[in-house]
Amino acid sequence: MLVARSAALFAVAALFEIGGAWLVWQGVREHRGWVWIGAGVLALGLYGFVATLQPDAEFGRILAAYGGVFVAGSLAWGAVADGYRPDRWDVIGALVCLAGMALIMYAPRGE
Repeated sequence: MLVARSAALFAVAALFEIGGAWLVWQGVREHRGWVWIGAGVLALGLYGFVATLQPDAEFGRILAAYGGVFVAGSLAWGAVADGYRPDRWDVIGALVCLAGMALIMYAPRGE
């Protein structure tokens, strides 16, 4: 149950962080204005809050593991929102990152 909760929190965190960064990008690079930028900044702040809800207490472990989710999520977001088509190396790299995330976050520890 803790793994499912943790994975769900990672997914929500990715939605806020990647979505927030995308909104800022749209506001600045695509000239959509301050409303988009403001919404992005708000989403990025929510990402920081969601990260604190992880069941593990180690900040470094959570942020390191989240990096794998961020890599895979960013490629997926680009494919859905911007029509980017990841090639096989993008996909393999994302899978390697997700495997690293799983090792960092969910490996049995003898602590």
